[in-house]
Amino acid sequence: MTAEVKVEEKQVESEVVIASAVAPTEIETTVKAVVEEETKVEEDESKPKVVEKSSSFKEESDFFSDLKESEKKALSDLKTKLEEAIVENTLFKKKKETPVKVVEKKKEVEEKAEEEKKSEVVVTGEEAKADTTEAVVAEESSKEEAKADAVVTEEVKTDAVVTEEAKADTIETVVEKESPKEEVKTQATDLVDTKEEVKPEDAEEEKKTEAVVTTKEAKAETVEQEEEDEIVDNDIELWGVPLLPSKGAEGTDVILLKFLRARDFKVNEAFEMLKKTLKWRKEQKIDSVLGEDFGEDLASASYMNGLDRESRPVCYNIYSVFGNEELYQRTFGSEQSRENLLRWRFQLMEKGIQKLDLKPGGVTSLLQIHDLKNCPGLLKKELWVAIKNATVALQDNYPELVSRNVFINVPFWFYAGSTLMSPFLTQRTKSKFVVTRPANVTETLLKYIPAEEIPVEYGGFKRDDDTEFSNEAVSEVVVKPGSSETIEIPAPETEGTLVWDVVVLGWEVNYKEEFVPADEGAYTIIVQKMKKIGSNEGPVRNSFKNSESGKIVLTVDNVFSKKKKRVLYRYRTKSESSC
Repeated sequence: MTAEVKVEEKQVESEVVIASAVAPTEIETTVKAVVEEETKVEEDESKPKVVEKSSSFKEESDFFSDLKESEKKALSDLKTKLEEAIVENTLFKKKKETPVKVVEKKKEVEEKAEEEKKSEVVVTGEEAKADTTEAVVAEESSKEEAKADAVVTEEVKTDAVVTEEAKADTIETVVEKESPKEEVKTQATDLVDTKEEVKPEDAEEEKKTEAVVTTKEAKAETVEQEEEDEIVDNDIELWGVPLLPSKGAEGTDVILLKFLRARDFKVNEAFEMLKKTLKWRKEQKIDSVLGEDFGEDLASASYMNGLDRESRPVCYNIYSVFGNEELYQRTFGSEQSRENLLRWRFQLMEKGIQKLDLKPGGVTSLLQIHDLKNCPGLLKKELWVAIKNATVALQDNYPELVSRNVFINVPFWFYAGSTLMSPFLTQRTKSKFVVTRPANVTETLLKYIPAEEIPVEYGGFKRDDDTEFSNEAVSEVVVKPGSSETIEIPAPETEGTLVWDVVVLGWEVNYKEEFVPADEGAYTIIVQKMKKIGSNEGPVRNSFKNSESGKIVLTVDNVFSKKKKRVLYRYRTKSESSC
């Protein structure tokens, strides 16, 4: 789903925030439109004004006094639980190997022995019954044989006598009645035979044999593990902040509040999350990741550059580098290379955290910018699996350390990819996602980052190793549809150099630069003749060395557009002595 906000006469700033998916194929988006007040006087729009550095969003306070009563209680409860866990060595559980299967086999052998003893008693009783039955059956059998002999003799003498046939039928009936007794005898005899086979000596020997076999099997099989308490160092730290509350470190509350906020101030869940994070860091050896070397391949894929409006470090993630097939194969071609990619991402996060000031009132989070321009599509499954794994790992182990995830130059297929990732993300994580299309990149970044800190490739004024500007303020002018505006840069000295940066958001205007001398009789000097600048144009930097006092006049002509234009600029006047 694409959120589009059309602007004609009013200025609209649109912010698309990815929310939880209602269904696997749907993306819920929230569009926040901040409309410029109509009560402003027309003259005020054209007057230059300094771009404010206040942020368009605020994070929750880390000062205890600013918390709600329920939040204060949750923090106090978590500190109590953490203090007890560290002091009493119950924070971690370590695995203790126990040959459980041997014990189980021994129990089975003992149970079998008990069953055999009971069977022996039962069989003894059955044996007595069997003897009695055998005697009765034997007696009846003798009578039956005698009768049968008589019948056979008569049948031989008289070949078909009805009377004898009747007797034969009678005998058959008797035999059928006696047959169950013979079956009883047979079953009893089999039972006695079985009992004779299982002698006490043999049973004892069988027990010993089973015990030996069980021991051998237990050695060959993996032993079961059970958990026991592991000793915890009272000086345990997370990101350089002591975790033992009684130490009184001012950063402890900041760290604990991050875990509480990640779990909606549910104390038990926040405590479990903290324990899992500490365990994960120990198992993954995260404390040593800063010293690992991952080569130069990934250096351009992500880097720190500048600060946002709240002085947070800004991290840029560039996905187009993975369009190089050779680099892609080196990065995602094997399980080990994919593991290295994850560790490299954790290393970058740890480097960012080192720039933070984890105490109340300090800078306690980063701003993440994700540039999806020329990013490989969804067919590159290894890339998107890696992105999902990294996002989930960062969400679970670096809670509230990212203030926003801003996705720029977003292609249409990204929305399908975000739907696939949605089930793995918490609602709080998804609420920090901001998505913008290519046409609105600079305008979106300006909400969070001042123009002087936005790299020139994204429409800002920040250049590598720039010596022309330092802390000069950035001003803004709004040009109405169908009108023109001029920006004047004073040149009071008779000799000096003026340097300026200017950018029009979305451009599509006519633009020129002139030097107008203070002497009315002097001629105006054309610095840049009028030309049309397209929407893809970046910031313009120019300079002029004057030999007399006067001013630089920048003209922005918006007569053919139906949209208002925002013009950002800054300048610096350098005297001959400073040049």
